[in-house]
Amino acid sequence: MAEFWGTKDKTARDTPVSADFHRALMREVMRTELLRIKVLIGTAAVLGGISLAIYFLAPEAVSRVWHGNLRPVYVFYVIVPLILFELWVHGAITWHMRKGRDLPVVRRYIGVLVETSLPTVVLGMHINSMGLEQALGFVAPLVYFVFIILSTLRLDFWLSTFTGFVAASQLFYMAVFFHPADSGAADPGIYYHAARSTIVLICGVLAGAVGMQLRRQFEASIAAATARDRITNLFGQHVSPQVVERLIAEGASTESDIRRVAVMFVDFRSFTASARTRSPQEVVDRLDGAFAVLVDILDRHGGIVNKFLGDGFLALFGAPFDSGDAAQHAVAAAREMLAANERANATSSWPLRIGIGVHVGEVVAGNIGSPRRKEYTVIGDTVNFAARLESLNKELGSQFLISSAVRDALGDDGTDAVALGEVPVRGYDRPMPVWQLG
Repeated sequence: MAEFWGTKDKTARDTPVSADFHRALMREVMRTELLRIKVLIGTAAVLGGISLAIYFLAPEAVSRVWHGNLRPVYVFYVIVPLILFELWVHGAITWHMRKGRDLPVVRRYIGVLVETSLPTVVLGMHINSMGLEQALGFVAPLVYFVFIILSTLRLDFWLSTFTGFVAASQLFYMAVFFHPADSGAADPGIYYHAARSTIVLICGVLAGAVGMQLRRQFEASIAAATARDRITNLFGQHVSPQVVERLIAEGASTESDIRRVAVMFVDFRSFTASARTRSPQEVVDRLDGAFAVLVDILDRHGGIVNKFLGDGFLALFGAPFDSGDAAQHAVAAAREMLAANERANATSSWPLRIGIGVHVGEVVAGNIGSPRRKEYTVIGDTVNFAARLESLNKELGSQFLISSAVRDALGDDGTDAVALGEVPVRGYDRPMPVWQLG
């Protein structure tokens, strides 16, 4: 085992997680923006279709309401530019998403200004056609609320507020200052129009508050998903669901620290030699089936697979969470593994023999690797000796060997352990006491 030098640079550890979170949040916000654009285009198309239908199916209504001044082409003066503009924005957002970039903030505000100004153009056309009082009481001012409501999908409080501000200020301007020369309608007063515009502004603020709440819910969901992905990357895909939930609830420390851990090495004896006579698919299927059974047993006993080693694996008990009875759990899991393997061999044309070594002691546990990819692992003599114990199974013709430290930790539960005496162990200057369990 290589020497492990842990890092305590919190910034270096947290930066990839923070970057993943912000990247995922950015993509979700841009997806809701794309949804807003699609809804807006659909709404514009429906309103345009309704306007054309009224013109062709009820010409007398057009003459009565618009004084005969509405023409089909007027609809396209506003609807078509709006749809083309939204299609362009949709393409820009899609391009930025492919590049992994966010849409510049300035462009978002410019988009709000352009979009929200289009109902003002419609209002101006209505004022010219039907007069100020009738136009202000007709549908054009209500179109502002379409943009304000859809602004919630921007998930940005200030963008929604800005939408309300643009709508309110333009409505106020059109009501107070935009008077056609032939308009003889009585003006109800500046305070009347100011009150109407204030309500529009308040709606923009409320839409921003709703959007902000939606954004917070997105952030919470993405943070939970990011934490789950981070735990999966650190501890592998074969961590039990119970362990994952506990890691998320309590947090997983990735700082290097010294802790007491039961280390288990598992290996299938002579697997490589027997695999030479079988097809690659047979090898994969047999190994996957065997691993599935053993990992399920580990899950039930609170262990985790730290890494797969070809036709074996390294499992940990007592990490990443401390456990006072890690040795007992490791031995119980190993015994159940042996029994499960025997049952599987009874129904298989390819019987496998397991070698297991368990040792308990202090290790250096932490997050190790490059800045781009790290792995939670354990380093130390405890790990080395557990690996040597597993290898001794081949020499001693056994399947399950433990150290004296494990035997002592078992107490009365280890009365069936058979002392093999002091056995020479590769890499150690003197023989080490070894025990066998069945």
